[in-house]
Amino acid sequence: MIVITADQVDSRSTADLATDTLAMLNTDFARGLLLSADRTAGDEIQLLVRDGRTAVDVVLALTRAGRWSVGLGVGSVREPLGSSIRESTGDAFVAARSAVDRAKKKATRFAAAAEPRRTEAHDLEALVDLLLILRARRSEQGWEIHDLVTRGLTQADAASAIGITPQSASKRARAAELRAEDAAIEPLSRLVDTLDSAYPALQEDAR
Repeated sequence: MIVITADQVDSRSTADLATDTLAMLNTDFARGLLLSADRTAGDEIQLLVRDGRTAVDVVLALTRAGRWSVGLGVGSVREPLGSSIRESTGDAFVAARSAVDRAKKKATRFAAAAEPRRTEAHDLEALVDLLLILRARRSEQGWEIHDLVTRGLTQADAASAIGITPQSASKRARAAELRAEDAAIEPLSRLVDTLDSAYPALQEDAR
């Protein structure tokens, strides 16, 4: 299974972000969560996701503003699941903890790990890093067109909403590398799913 653990950056000198972030995660990604996102300790939040696409989307959402260090962990989780994320255990949680600890030391604020270790987790991390570096270079104008297109608008409709010409919108989209990002999402999601498939659930009666 796939666990994401996130730790707020500079929490001692900034306002607590966990409450609002948890509300966003549990609203925007509700269908993709096996257990609701919850605060696990201090300024740390954690969630158990259903599939690779949800995992990638959550990572992109959390890393966008640079306010969270994000660890993606893959491994077995003991079933039946607990009633909350804090009552659930397994190797995926161990992997996510290892990943977020490494993420705190990286410029991208992201790391991935699997337990037991697999090289595919490092491959995934390297490719996600490239996407995060691309996104970090995006201008405010690029994000504006990104958000409108992500909501389902065509570039022409986005141009109209912003008040610019379709040609200008196209230039912004190219500079923002929207096609490159869009092309990367599904392959990255499949990598997470493939890694996840290597770890069976741990049943309670197997202990």
